[in-house]
Amino acid sequence: MRLNLVLIMLMSMLCIPAAAQLRTGVSLPKLTLTSSEGQAIDLTSFKGQVTLIDFWASWCGPCRVANKKLVKLYSKYKKQGFEIVGVSLDKDKAKWRDAIKKDKIAYVQVNDPAGFDAKSAVTFGVENMPASYLFDASGTLIAINPSEQQIINEINKAK
Repeated sequence: MRLNLVLIMLMSMLCIPAAAQLRTGVSLPKLTLTSSEGQAIDLTSFKGQVTLIDFWASWCGPCRVANKKLVKLYSKYKKQGFEIVGVSLDKDKAKWRDAIKKDKIAYVQVNDPAGFDAKSAVTFGVENMPASYLFDASGTLIAINPSEQQIINEINKAK
């Protein structure tokens, strides 16, 4: 009886997925993804700039609302060493590209088309979208889902 209970507990522990959630203080992960222009983009290449990694998808309503705010924020602060990398989890690349055009996104866009099972989503620990990760100019994660004010403060601090 006791052995059965132990076996059941062990088996249930094996069924719990291990989410690889990035924690503040870690460095930008080395991931290379394909941009909307077909170029290989290595996330570590953004060290030296305050960088927001933003996970989204064309089918995600809240993401599309957030895109409008990010477009304005990027337009205002891009000349001050601020970069945004949009990581789309869209499986349909045509819908992804259409959303980029419709939302007038001018910052870097990459795609990891396996949805929430994508390597980037698993690495960052993305479970809901939109999800964003703010890295300082040294490439260190300083905030998960930061407010606009946190982003602006970090940009001003990096000047």
